[in-house]
Amino acid sequence: MDVAIIKYNAGNIMSVELALKRLGVNATITADPDFIRKADRVIFPGVGEASTTMAYLREHNLDRLITSLKQPVLGICLGLQLMCSHSEEGDVDCLGIFPENVKKFIPAPGQEYVTKVPHMGWNSISNLKSDLFDASLENQYVYFVHSYYAAAGDDTAATCNYITPFSAALQRDNFYATQFHPEKSGPIGARILENFINLKAR
Repeated sequence: MDVAIIKYNAGNIMSVELALKRLGVNATITADPDFIRKADRVIFPGVGEASTTMAYLREHNLDRLITSLKQPVLGICLGLQLMCSHSEEGDVDCLGIFPENVKKFIPAPGQEYVTKVPHMGWNSISNLKSDLFDASLENQYVYFVHSYYAAAGDDTAATCNYITPFSAALQRDNFYATQFHPEKSGPIGARILENFINLKAR
């Protein structure tokens, strides 16, 4: 099986590659359009800032490539946010795969020291609705680091609650995305990555 990790100007790509290696999967980090189109699975990870990253994707025609893919695609963290319609981070239009707007967490007045931004650390996921998950993962804890979120909507595949309920995962057709980092989420994250690799063709 060929697994492509999209190479672009965002961090955290190597940790995803290492997590896959622990599962016995040798992924290829690449920006080659032909390889990405032919790959059996594509992963779109990232840690960075939305507007500068979208500018890079557009400059290198990766925006059109990603939205055209037909095989299972997994966005991680910034990858999820860029797969949405718009982000408040840099006030930028994104890929539009998921019809959600990405907003910044704003703590309630007086709660700034209780619910700090960014949301960083372990939190539970619930209301799982995607074949990315199995029933035993309900209410399990995964690792988050983010200041922006996609609200819960029709494509929400998992929910988390921090300041407000938000989409911990999204799915539409062959596009999957997690706001949390499965590659940093221990055995639970490894199972989610494995579930993605083992997805049946839709």
